[in-house]
Amino acid sequence: MPDSDTGAPPRVVLVTATALAVALAVAVAVFALTQRSSSDGAGPLPLVPVPAPFAGSPGCATLLSAVPTELASNGTSLKVRALADPAPPATVAWGTDDPLVLRCGLNRPPELTPTAALRLVNKVQWLQVPGEGASTWYVVDREVYAALTVPDSAGTGPLQQISDTIAAKLPPRPLRFS
Repeated sequence: MPDSDTGAPPRVVLVTATALAVALAVAVAVFALTQRSSSDGAGPLPLVPVPAPFAGSPGCATLLSAVPTELASNGTSLKVRALADPAPPATVAWGTDDPLVLRCGLNRPPELTPTAALRLVNKVQWLQVPGEGASTWYVVDREVYAALTVPDSAGTGPLQQISDTIAAKLPPRPLRFS
């Protein structure tokens, strides 16, 4: 019933409406904060599929079953990250802000030529293909080609750890240029 002097709604209606508006604002703020804290890059990582015709090979199965669940990167522990569906086959990722991604079963990288500069890291030969903000390192001396994409900020720890896993699980093979 309107206030008889001013024609405004009764005071109880105004107080109730204000309380509801405040409660709604608090609920929205709490929801936003919980969504942000649960999705600070820790949600499923969407990846673009790349051709990986040998992703189902025994070599990829052996490698992927042996990769560590955490990688050390500049004193930080990067945990395995879930991949968004549809996830590319034979792929693993670690970290949140700048994730590292390992893909197995790829075709021979076109940059692998008889004159390509290779690096030996913990008994594994790698071909580095620099990119913007990250490099992709291809394993070139095993039964399957695998690639580890490493952000420039990651340091060498992840490459060394993955090299150790590869050296322990996949025997070396001669390089193939065709």
